[in-house]
Amino acid sequence: MADTKILVVDDEPRMRKLVRDFLVKEGFIVLEAGDGQQGYDMFMDNKDISLIIMDVMMPKMDGYETSEAIRKVSQVPIIMLTAKSEEKDELKGYSLGIDEYITKPCSPKILVARVQAVLRRTNSDQAQTKIEAGGIVLDRSAHLCSVDGKNIDLSFKEFELLDYFLVNQGIALSREKILNNVWNYDYFGDARTIDTHVKKLRTKLGDKGKYITTIWALGYKFEVVNE
Repeated sequence: MADTKILVVDDEPRMRKLVRDFLVKEGFIVLEAGDGQQGYDMFMDNKDISLIIMDVMMPKMDGYETSEAIRKVSQVPIIMLTAKSEEKDELKGYSLGIDEYITKPCSPKILVARVQAVLRRTNSDQAQTKIEAGGIVLDRSAHLCSVDGKNIDLSFKEFELLDYFLVNQGIALSREKILNNVWNYDYFGDARTIDTHVKKLRTKLGDKGKYITTIWALGYKFEVVNE
């Protein structure tokens, strides 16, 4: 992870220091911003930032506003770290295209593990090929998705979820298995997280969304339906 740059945006200096110390210990380069506006400006000035850890409740621009502004120009992975734990808050974050939603208090070791997991998937050697099914094409090296030749915007997590579905075509996948493989084994999530992402993914795929079918009491299956 040498030379990997991470931006931590939080208005609590103590929290920034805690996160920074653990990340630096693992060899990351850490930039800090004390509010959303400063975080946005810093990201725009440093295009080599590999990941952002974002608080929600901040002055000038909150985490939602900042994430929305960044998503207009970049698909850089965003981990939202916040004390706002209600379902509507989490859903709002995912609707803006964030990749992880972690509720405070959170073990710094778990946070670092999730950062490493996201970056491993981003830089995976397996991401050097294209995969296609039913008119859906994933370019892993460029992290791009197209449907019938038209590019569509997917968040980092949506892309990884679709990739997992394509690799496992025709196989019934439990929610637990999806969590373990897409969110990694150290992700303490629940079925709601997967269901939210699947719903958004289906919408973005348009007519191709029907290829993702729900298996009652189990999970999902991706299968190209010939009509």
